[in-house]
Amino acid sequence: MSESVYKEMWENLNLDIPAHDGLLEVLGKFYGDIYLSQQGRLKGAEYLDFVLSEVHGLRIKEIMDQKAQGKKVVGTFCVFVPEELTLAADAIQVGLCAGAEAGTEAAEALVPRNTCALIKSFVGFKLARICPFTESCDMIVGETTCDGKKKTYEAFGDLVNMHVMEVPQQKNATDRDMWKAEVLRYKDALEKLTGNTITTEKLRDAIRIVNEKRRALQRLNELRKATPAPISGRDALLINQISFYDDPVRFTRKINELCDELEARIAEKQGVAPEGTPRLMLSGCPMAVPNWKLPYIIESSGAVVVGEESCIGTRNSRDLVVDEGDSLESMLDAIADRYMKIDCACFTPNTEREDNVETMAKDLDVDGVIHYALMFCQPYAHEAFKIDKTLSEAGVPMLAIETDYSMEDVEQLKTRVEAFVEMIK
Repeated sequence: MSESVYKEMWENLNLDIPAHDGLLEVLGKFYGDIYLSQQGRLKGAEYLDFVLSEVHGLRIKEIMDQKAQGKKVVGTFCVFVPEELTLAADAIQVGLCAGAEAGTEAAEALVPRNTCALIKSFVGFKLARICPFTESCDMIVGETTCDGKKKTYEAFGDLVNMHVMEVPQQKNATDRDMWKAEVLRYKDALEKLTGNTITTEKLRDAIRIVNEKRRALQRLNELRKATPAPISGRDALLINQISFYDDPVRFTRKINELCDELEARIAEKQGVAPEGTPRLMLSGCPMAVPNWKLPYIIESSGAVVVGEESCIGTRNSRDLVVDEGDSLESMLDAIADRYMKIDCACFTPNTEREDNVETMAKDLDVDGVIHYALMFCQPYAHEAFKIDKTLSEAGVPMLAIETDYSMEDVEQLKTRVEAFVEMIK
């Protein structure tokens, strides 16, 4: 499709065209340096490259065409928002831009300077008018997973149609009851937004679609246990990131095709790095597009990333909705139960996450774990101490890193990561 058609579409979305052009230019170069420079990539990675090249183009065109037919678009920042309900209301769910420094000066007029980069990013993208996903949304769903988000949504709600889901902080019976009420409140908000009733049949079909997407990601995670590592951590992270943007049925088909290629590569003992390359796991905060800094540093320091314990990783795909109910109420209960299994750092106590990190490290046979926290992200910074203790007792080395989206600390981080890799060799 021609650039002029896209520009007309972006203008209709009220994007700042010069600023958006500048973003795409930087993003293209960044992607080329980090992804296209890799050796021995899968043929299926062409799909990943195409999606990223068209993420603000063809994908937005698809969404706008569906909006013209009456569909509503729901934007999210978090894996607590039940995609099953969104699809059952015949709406489109997309992740929103929050992985790069954008509109920082304008954002810091709305939120404190010492706010985590992810929060400042989604505010900055909106104020700078450079995220077509945000501008295409009919409703944006926030969640109370941290104080920074909670307070930001108060101000953000003046800019967009905002729905905030209250996430409990514990996992007692009363907390589960409260969460079920929030699921029902979200269902009501969707039905009001779309004018569509969520029926038993629609919800059953939506559960199947989302479960199949998660099964494809589970299959990918299982294949990454192979030695030598058959896919780079960068490409695997990109797959997880794309899962929040692309059409879920198409995404599932493409990732299963890529997994078929992975299985053939594993059978031939082919890998992206030589056998014996240190295997590392990333754990902690989510990494939204285009936050690829740390995986790139790790994999250019003599190691390979074989797993991500994060919301852009196993926390999003580990559990399925148990689809055994024959009524709407039973399926709503199943959805509430599935999302309560998420081991976000907002919960206290959160021994589930400690157990999951240890189990995952053993299953992937990793040589070490890098715990990643965004600066000023208190929940994950606090949990780094507990995860370090758990892994230490299991005999797994861990390196804790706090950083943001800037490139100023790249050399410092590379020095620390290289020393860690050398230590675990």
